[in-house]
Amino acid sequence: MYRHSKLYSVISYITWIGFIIAFIARDPADPLVRRHLNQALIINILETLARLLFRIGGLFGIVAEIIDIVCLVLFIMGIYRALKMDATPLPLIGDIELVR
Repeated sequence: MYRHSKLYSVISYITWIGFIIAFIARDPADPLVRRHLNQALIINILETLARLLFRIGGLFGIVAEIIDIVCLVLFIMGIYRALKMDATPLPLIGDIELVR
């Protein structure tokens, strides 16, 4: 087990700043942190997209609210799994790999 796996896994979910800190400070060979970084990156991208859609308004605002709720649920699940040091992929986004 790597030294700060749990810490970097949890920090990765805390906004873009936490993601960047965890990405820079992590051990690149740590599979647990890599899994949580991938999931946190996707959640952050979806959240940013939701904010842009919300600014457009109308029907896009409703879609943005749905995306927001999904992101909140995934965020809570991700933090919980990071605290348990569980590398199980999150539903919907867990199999997408952006960080290598």
